[in-house]
Amino acid sequence: MDEPPQPPGIPAGPIRPRLLTILCILTFIGSGLNTFSSLFIAGFFDTFLVVAEEFGERFNLPGMEILMNATPGFFLITGLLYVGSITGAILMWRLLKMGFHLYTISQILLLIAPMYFLKLSGPSVLDLLFSGLFIILYSTQLKQMH
Repeated sequence: MDEPPQPPGIPAGPIRPRLLTILCILTFIGSGLNTFSSLFIAGFFDTFLVVAEEFGERFNLPGMEILMNATPGFFLITGLLYVGSITGAILMWRLLKMGFHLYTISQILLLIAPMYFLKLSGPSVLDLLFSGLFIILYSTQLKQMH
């Protein structure tokens, strides 16, 4: 398959692998939504408590009581850690290895934060699975980064 011609005056740069592109886009979506929701909840925490309590009672949601015991600080910190994940993905989009390290540190801290703030015994299996999978898949792309 032929590559499209490069416009004059624009040097050809390294090509981002398709898997890296897909991972970054998924990270932008997932971490972007989590950043928005975490920072929104931190900013409107009292309203969140009222709505969450009503929602939890109406739909009998398990685990809602854990969130009801959270503090605004928990949501603020997780929101900032999601910003770290997005920043790492932006750097990896630009093929910079430093992004992988920032993303990985942010994800590990996101796994630890609920254990510290919510006094949970360990991370959820789903969080561990997704974070681990993305870190492993991103690590396979490190050869393409500088």
